[in-house]
Amino acid sequence: MKLKNRGSHICFTVIVVILALTPLLLSAGVISSSSFVLFLGKCIAFSIVAIGLDLIWGYTGILSLGHGLYFALGGYAMAMFLKLQATDGKITSFMQTGGMTELPLIWKPFLSTPLAMILVIAVPAVLAGVIGFFIFRNRIKGVYFSIISQALTWAAYSLFTGLQSYTGGNVGITEITSLLGSIKGDSHRGKMFIMFYSSLAILVLIYALSAFLMQRKFGKLLIAIRDGENRTYFSGYCVSRYKNVIYVFSAVLAAIAGAVFVNFNGSITPAQMTISYSITMVIWVAVGGRGTLVGAVLGAFLINICDYNFSSGTMVEIWQYILGAIFVLTILFFKGGLVGIVRDQLPEWTKKLTHREVE
Repeated sequence: MKLKNRGSHICFTVIVVILALTPLLLSAGVISSSSFVLFLGKCIAFSIVAIGLDLIWGYTGILSLGHGLYFALGGYAMAMFLKLQATDGKITSFMQTGGMTELPLIWKPFLSTPLAMILVIAVPAVLAGVIGFFIFRNRIKGVYFSIISQALTWAAYSLFTGLQSYTGGNVGITEITSLLGSIKGDSHRGKMFIMFYSSLAILVLIYALSAFLMQRKFGKLLIAIRDGENRTYFSGYCVSRYKNVIYVFSAVLAAIAGAVFVNFNGSITPAQMTISYSITMVIWVAVGGRGTLVGAVLGAFLINICDYNFSSGTMVEIWQYILGAIFVLTILFFKGGLVGIVRDQLPEWTKKLTHREVE
């Protein structure tokens, strides 16, 4: 187990080093466009939410198909703050279109920087805590939990698209600059690099914290719940409490990811709250490798890099089919994902091949 963990940490370190070199390669002219660095910044956000999903699915056995809700809530909270910073606290264009003459009450807390940063985490955490309390206390699990998570996401999506005067409707909140101001274009490379490295530091801290928790008694209990919930329950542990804690923690990570995403993307829309978006997040974890943490990071980067290259041109019509096929093949034949292939199956195949050659 220690050897496997060490291998995962080495792999994660390699990923971080490659990411850290990217802005330097842009400065050296090896990478021609700064938009690729912005894209990698969004991938960092996707990796954070993937880690959160891995904690509840890979380690605890809770398949959430609605984590796009918490991702979008964190994104909207950050977007509301950034939008008010850009307009000096004045009402936005979509509020004016809706007939409003003053800032809505729900937007006013985001005039304060400390309060806005707290709400980025607090709103998703409270919502997840309330949902988790009732669901896990009633021992709802498996496919029933997945269906409920989808239903909640769909309800939130309908709410956000309907409240156009408050959320911007289908268009969402657009034309947002980052916490450091504009980071797009060659003239703002300095700010872009600071934002990129800050986000990378957040990813490293979240990975380190998650790895620490999974190596302690808390993590062992989550694995025990995944492998035998009834056995863990009758051993005297409050299973619902542990499940709720990790569910809230996972939701907080998704919210942080959404907040990071907005800084690089410059907008947030209800599209990030759809069921299909949440399922895509699950695909990242499945392809990379469940229950490994580094697999979630690896899957998020690889799938999105492929999407970045194949979602235009001649591949655009078949890419989604390819992605679906990859997911199905992974679930059926490679349950450990890419990490499982390298860590478990590849050595086994090599051993069998060597054994045949000896014979």
